[in-house]
Amino acid sequence: MADLALAGSASTATTAPISTAPTSTASSAANRSLRPPLIAGGKTPSEVTADICQPLERRATPLWWAAFLPSLALLLVGVAAVTYQIRTGIGTWGLNKTVGWAFDITNFVFWVGIGHAGTLISAVLFLLRQRWRTSVNRAAEAMTLFAVMCAGLFPIIHMGRPWLAFWMLPYPNARGSLWVNFRSPLLWDVFAVSVYFTISLVFWYLGLVPDLATLRDRLQKGFKQRLYAFASLGWNGSLKTWQRYEMVYLLLAGLATPLVLSVHSIVSFDFATSVLPGWHTTILPPYFVAGAIFSGMSMVLTLMIIARVTMRLKAYLTDNHIDAMAKIVLVTSMMVGFAYATEFFTALYSGNEYERFAFLNRALGPFAWSYWIMVSCNVLTPQLFWWRRMRRSLPVVFVASILINIGMWFERFVIIVISLSRDFLPSSWAGYTPTWIEIATLVGSFGLFFTCFLLFCRFLPMIAMAEVKGVLSS
Repeated sequence: MADLALAGSASTATTAPISTAPTSTASSAANRSLRPPLIAGGKTPSEVTADICQPLERRATPLWWAAFLPSLALLLVGVAAVTYQIRTGIGTWGLNKTVGWAFDITNFVFWVGIGHAGTLISAVLFLLRQRWRTSVNRAAEAMTLFAVMCAGLFPIIHMGRPWLAFWMLPYPNARGSLWVNFRSPLLWDVFAVSVYFTISLVFWYLGLVPDLATLRDRLQKGFKQRLYAFASLGWNGSLKTWQRYEMVYLLLAGLATPLVLSVHSIVSFDFATSVLPGWHTTILPPYFVAGAIFSGMSMVLTLMIIARVTMRLKAYLTDNHIDAMAKIVLVTSMMVGFAYATEFFTALYSGNEYERFAFLNRALGPFAWSYWIMVSCNVLTPQLFWWRRMRRSLPVVFVASILINIGMWFERFVIIVISLSRDFLPSSWAGYTPTWIEIATLVGSFGLFFTCFLLFCRFLPMIAMAEVKGVLSS
């Protein structure tokens, strides 16, 4: 009887059948001694709810205001810059006949890349049954939405007449045969990014529904309680509700996974389908996808480290989570570095003098400083993550993640500006210098991103309570 009671209690803790309890209990205990739990501190489900809901139910802290007000100020700077350039014209930018794309498209590609980590963590890692993702997926999904919002602004502004942006949509009109060119990769971007944003928004909101119901049940009757009740879609937590929820979540994960590969591949077609030296190459789609995941995971690391320190989430964002994300950064860094080397080798080996010149000009030309910033930040800096101690050092990971995002911005700058500044005809060569309007617009996009993210952390649970409770015993 004692053995049977022991077996029963072990099966409750390890979800193993009673008949195999003695063996499974020993192996489970051995596994726990070798691998620390995903959530530290021995949290119970009620403690998880209290910890994650507490920042939402109290007044905003001075630390939150100290971050929110500067972000809002940067956003207002960007709004002023965009308003001025729309009223005055696109000539407020430093563009010329040779460099027709510059800060605007550089920022567009950069922000689209930032948004890839959310879908990777939410969909791909979910399908691969990586349970550590539960602590970071909610914030990463929100980051995706805000990054895509920032990205969408730049092509619209670049049009010169953004109030006519709706012309790009395939709707019935009275303009006869006047349509956009659906064979243009630039238009493919519109559909790729809009579909990506829509699926990511649905995926993010679906994951929020159980947690919104929890907030609904914790609040007293009032405006906020009614708002959470409306947003939770009548969630009642029944077995049938959970089954349907998990099925829809799985289907959306399968639908979103191809977007990780397709969206930035389509963005790369803007360059790969041209005949310009430095752009006309088939390596760009996989190269852009790896770079997008690389920069996106680096931004997730930056935000998660800040959240861990300022919101006291060390038990949920453990060293193991930072370590796992740093490993992904290291792997994608090696992919990006391999792409850099492949580009150079192909250009030099091809015998095409224009391609050869394009890549030598990147490394040795007037913009060589930006190329070497790119290489040092994207290839050399992540090599620190070969050492476990470095992957688990918050200051090292935080500084490295910021440097990587700086390097990834310069990567897009190198691809776009340097290739355009030196084309086939030396008589048309030109330099490029950004104006203060372009710099203010870039600053404003960061203001929009961080303002939205801070509002998200203030009013919605940034950690998925329902998913974290499922891995408490892991």
